[in-house]
Amino acid sequence: MELILKQDVQNLGFKDDVVSVKAGYGRNFLIPQGFANLATPSAKKVLAENLKQRAHKEAKIVDDAKKIAEALKALEIKIFAKAGGEKLFGSITNIDIAEALEKAGNSIERKFITSGIVKRTGKYAASIRLHRDVVVELPYEIVAEK
Repeated sequence: MELILKQDVQNLGFKDDVVSVKAGYGRNFLIPQGFANLATPSAKKVLAENLKQRAHKEAKIVDDAKKIAEALKALEIKIFAKAGGEKLFGSITNIDIAEALEKAGNSIERKFITSGIVKRTGKYAASIRLHRDVVVELPYEIVAEK
């Protein structure tokens, strides 16, 4: 079953991608949730026309994302957390990284940050997706509070 995605779906594709999925997944989840439409020939023609019109706008968005990526690469993020030796009392997640970036002056939604759950002090890296073509690795360090 071919579908046109209305929005980004994790591990499947991005908005306006034509994807092939199993019939049950498309019919029972993607279409009822509003994530996709059927990829009929007329829908594909409309999509092609929309993509053609949006191409030059997309170039500007990618340039802006690359500028933000360069700014993020220059940052040194330190997150302070309560710890007993090397082990943290609790954990550091995407929410904490988003808050640290907010303090540094860069507002990025936490759903675009992929880091996993960290439970020890040390240096780590988070992956931040600014655009489908622009993904940046952000190094950060977790330091024990004194």
